Amino acid sequence: MRVLLFYLLAGTFAAFCAAEKLVVCNYEAKAHLRQGQGQFSIPDLEEALRYCTHLIYGYAAIDDQSFKLVPLNENFDVLRDNYRLITDLKRRHPKLKVLLSVGGNDDVSGIDGELNEKYRTILESTVHRLAFVNSAYTLLKEYNFDGLDLAWEFPETKPKKVKTGLKKAWSSFKSVFTGEKVIDSNAAQHREQFTSLVKELKVAFRPDNLLLSLTVLPNINSTVYYDPKRLSPHLDFIALHAFDFYTPQRNGHLADFPSPIYELIDRREDENVDYWVKYWLNGAPANKIVLGIPTYGRTWALQGESKFDEFPITDLEGPGEPGPLTKEAGLLSYPEICTKVTTRTVIPGGLTKIPDASKRQGVYAYRYPDNNEKGGIWVGYEEPETAATKAQYVKNKGLGGIAIDDLTLDDFRGVCNNNKFAILKAAVAAL
Repeated sequence: MRVLLFYLLAGTFAAFCAAEKLVVCNYEAKAHLRQGQGQFSIPDLEEALRYCTHLIYGYAAIDDQSFKLVPLNENFDVLRDNYRLITDLKRRHPKLKVLLSVGGNDDVSGIDGELNEKYRTILESTVHRLAFVNSAYTLLKEYNFDGLDLAWEFPETKPKKVKTGLKKAWSSFKSVFTGEKVIDSNAAQHREQFTSLVKELKVAFRPDNLLLSLTVLPNINSTVYYDPKRLSPHLDFIALHAFDFYTPQRNGHLADFPSPIYELIDRREDENVDYWVKYWLNGAPANKIVLGIPTYGRTWALQGESKFDEFPITDLEGPGEPGPLTKEAGLLSYPEICTKVTTRTVIPGGLTKIPDASKRQGVYAYRYPDNNEKGGIWVGYEEPETAATKAQYVKNKGLGGIAIDDLTLDDFRGVCNNNKFAILKAAVAAL
């Protein structure tokens, strides 16, 4: 009987190990600059690491002249030793892998006014690519990173504009003859050259078993820049940041759900999670695809005459006011939202929450402006329930896991129901 029980337990353990998913946790180092309760420190990070299989340090940069990989904030990353402090966490979390990410739309320097131009220029020369590969290898080894994540800054798609009546008809007529506006005339070459860079990095990394991953940033057209079949053999995992399809910076007068799972009526076909996943599954193995789950909301200033429940919402006034923790217009962290929302009575300064019964579009909340036309806000956001729904989607599709973006915007202090990292925990529990 004991022998039988042993084998049953062993089989159960093996099945659990075989089914284990990746939990990729993004850590944005710039969170140390926040003040007060919004500041994120290493002790806060350690609370989350028991749930993470991989930690991605965001972000490094590319030097404009040498095209080498360099720290984005040398004073903090190197002089204050944050690189080593983070990678030293592996001593207490020996199964954790720590990768350094480059780009992520945080590398704001550029060539001739084009903020992401260097991310294409570097691809066009084997000399530039070699400089990048060699410098990446050196930086990773010097600070004991386990690999490199490519959050490559390809040009974003153009934001959608809502047109009605004659404007809509004229736009449709014109596009038949002129087509879509070209944002990269050498896109086909850059697609090939990026594949070459990935191969070259993997060749350099293989002797030391360094990892190489790709983060597909929001609003980057995968069909233009990425070839899943040719890339996936050289990547350890691919994180799809399929969110922020609508943001107040891209769509100042137009609000919509930032990260629906499935296609919604009268939207572009690629503005949902399912489209992205299906594209990458057409060439990449499912176990290498991890789905990004945001930990924040996007906000717009709501006017008195705006309809909060007729989507897309038009005639808005740009980004909502900054929150007390993040202090960034148009963005609220989950704890900044959860302390304000209610589904019952409207509280002073609160937000009325509208749940997502369909589990397709996402949750949102709103507050009408006061008599002086001030304080109105509409926010589409992620919460533990919607994060769990996305994790269940990952499980149903047989994908490799989830990527939480990012830990510093989750409820790391436990102000929502005394539950630290509520979004991370809910997603992990649902896998």
